[in-house]
Amino acid sequence: MKITSLEPARCLPVPDAGFGALRTERGNLPLESVDVAAGITGLVAGVEVTQGFTNPYDVTLEATYVFPLPDRAAVTGFRMEADDRVVEGVLKERGQARADYDQALREGKRAAIAEEDRPDVFTIRVGNILPGERVSVHLSMSQPLPYEDGAATFRFPLVVAPRYIPGSPIDGPAAGDGTAPDTGAVPDASRISPPVLLPGFPNPVRLSLAATVDAAGLELRELASSLHVVEEEGGADGGRTVRLRPGERLDRDFVLRLSFDASTALQLDGRGTFALTVLPPPLQAARAPRDVVLLLDRSGSMGGWKMVCARRAAARIVDTLTAQDRFAVLTFDSVVEEAFEGLAEASDRNRYRAVEHLARVDARGGTEMLEPLRRAIALLDGRAEGRERVVVLVTDGQVGNEDQILEQAGGALSAMRVHTVGIDRAVNAGFLGRLAGLGAGRCELVESEDRLDAAMDHIHRRIGAPLVTDLALKDLGVEPDTVTHLGSIFPGVPLRAYGRYREGSSVTVRGLTSQGPWEERVDGVTVDNPALRAVWARAHLRELEDRYAMGEHDLEERIVRTSLEYGVLCRFTAYVAVDTRQVAGEGPEHRVIQPVEPPSGWEMPQSPGMGAFGANVMLAAAPASPSGMRVPQPGLGIQAEQGFFAGGPPAPASGPGSPAGGRTAYGRSGVARGRTAGGRGSGGGPVAGRFGRGGRGRAAGGRLESVRPQLLAELDRLTAMPAPDLLYLADLGTRLQALAAYLGGNEELERLAEELAAAERPGTDAQALHERAVQVLAALTGSSATPPAGGAGPGGDPASGAGPGGDPGSGGGPGGPRPRGPFWKRG
Repeated sequence: MKITSLEPARCLPVPDAGFGALRTERGNLPLESVDVAAGITGLVAGVEVTQGFTNPYDVTLEATYVFPLPDRAAVTGFRMEADDRVVEGVLKERGQARADYDQALREGKRAAIAEEDRPDVFTIRVGNILPGERVSVHLSMSQPLPYEDGAATFRFPLVVAPRYIPGSPIDGPAAGDGTAPDTGAVPDASRISPPVLLPGFPNPVRLSLAATVDAAGLELRELASSLHVVEEEGGADGGRTVRLRPGERLDRDFVLRLSFDASTALQLDGRGTFALTVLPPPLQAARAPRDVVLLLDRSGSMGGWKMVCARRAAARIVDTLTAQDRFAVLTFDSVVEEAFEGLAEASDRNRYRAVEHLARVDARGGTEMLEPLRRAIALLDGRAEGRERVVVLVTDGQVGNEDQILEQAGGALSAMRVHTVGIDRAVNAGFLGRLAGLGAGRCELVESEDRLDAAMDHIHRRIGAPLVTDLALKDLGVEPDTVTHLGSIFPGVPLRAYGRYREGSSVTVRGLTSQGPWEERVDGVTVDNPALRAVWARAHLRELEDRYAMGEHDLEERIVRTSLEYGVLCRFTAYVAVDTRQVAGEGPEHRVIQPVEPPSGWEMPQSPGMGAFGANVMLAAAPASPSGMRVPQPGLGIQAEQGFFAGGPPAPASGPGSPAGGRTAYGRSGVARGRTAGGRGSGGGPVAGRFGRGGRGRAAGGRLESVRPQLLAELDRLTAMPAPDLLYLADLGTRLQALAAYLGGNEELERLAEELAAAERPGTDAQALHERAVQVLAALTGSSATPPAGGAGPGGDPASGAGPGGDPGSGGGPGGPRPRGPFWKRG
């Protein structure tokens, strides 16, 4: 075959383009613009988000966009506008909403659907966009502003950062269109892993953001934006508006701080909802002896300025300890390392040793967060009376298995004080807030090095004892189980609580201080503010969802009922907007998922061949339309599968629960999906870095101990099954085969895997094979296990037949009715 060289004039580079960026004659990406308009009144913000989609093709299009919203935001409205038509969205149970959306597309109607996948990660799909047409979708929401030390913070996230995905890939259709495979630990990983553009992609999405501030009678002293350049203007009514400078990209959170003095207040909306703010009393907190476990995330995503900040933050925390305290320092990525064994006295020598250990920490590997949390719980479990148990986690929080972590560690953490320090310009604030909320601690977010000193001053005080504990409300006729978590009152941080009430116009807040009982009476003021009801409903739903994630699966009906009653979106419901007019044939002819910007401050590949960053560079092929024409693929262009070490050794093997390795949005094309672990697809093995570099790994010396936690988890699931399940046993065989390969070969595991592979053959004795698997795994792990009479496995969902993490592939027992699937698979 003769290869003819192109003339240089025919392949000129795109000006200002990043490595691998492509441009087509018909445009680049379906998402054309994002407009955010916020109105801030006191400590509540009302926000309207408008997303504009354009179809540059000759065929009908369905566009998918995965995007963030503030984790406390209550989404209360959704509408679609196209061709001078306005269609209001309807909030429905998630499975019903999906069914309505899919049916509308089959009937050739325009439709849009908005779903929540995490408290701060949402997905919008817009279908049957006609060629050349522009469709806009609008989201309305209300959010409370956190307030401490004389300043409120309005934070609006603009990009979903790549998250580490632990666990083994599961079979069956993917839950979403993202780049990461669904795993046992993160069954909806493909819904939260949009493809990522390479740096400098031309013609970015047009972003506009404006926030109008009304201090609501308070004296506003200062407005400050920490990450973006803003323009400020005054209004005729005394309000002030800040706007983003044109040309900003959607690659980091927008953070606006408003300095003013808050006041103790009880607001009643006249419809049964209250909002309570109580300023900290002027007391001195008596500091009790503490047992503190400091966890520092050293995974690959923490590289660059974040690692510098994290080391400084951790060292500052160590410096806050006194001689009466005990502490431990654990650093983690795919493995956990300790500065010294167990809890040590916080002497000058031990604190120096800890800081010296922290100074040597560099970013590497994957974010296996569950195991270090388990270690912290074990260190603090059953400690002496009179000592406060404290966990401090320093991380960017970029993990996908939030529900698994809450399920397996949330109960124990709720008995301890948990403080989280989130370091990133696109931090996973929702998850870190949930962890801190479990342990009645504080969540401090650090978006830049300039913010570190102020943030650590706050954390310094938070690690100390709270001013008031054991809080309770009286005198207001509160409806049972509706008041948001009261927690404790810390220096500089007002108590914020929401709830429903039947009667009363004042409330008395009671608690305990180091000097004895404390109480404060607050008289109520009736306000015309519909946002109070929405903000309460969102906070209440989030608490119910966290309880669901921790094992209370009978709450699902209550969550759906509450969401629909108060008109607030949650993970079990969705907004769907369907036009009545037919505009196309049977379904969209082309589908595309919107790639997102690389997060600002992350270390990204700049050119091919840069050490480990140049591996497996491939061109995303343009998909064919049903008519046979080649449709230019927008957005992604060249995708690089990369590791995190440039010239260094491979990262350690993955930790517990992740025999097949973690994956993030990087490392696989968003066009051609395929399995990447366990010998499938392109040969991904155990995790070899924060972004999952391909290739098989070996446990040092082939030691079985390195995979014992996974084997124990498999044994627990087997012994808890009410009846043998041949499909489950066959799947187990594939997982054990992957573990044996990871170990470099193990005769017992390989033999059992071969036996289990025959589970689906006719005539297989399910009971005998089940008992054989239990026997072998018990021998390999040194456990004694007997199958119980019935019940779901550890963390399993008896309603869905899902194991830990909600594996949707397991289904029901042989011959029985198939249970309802997990909510992320319903449709």
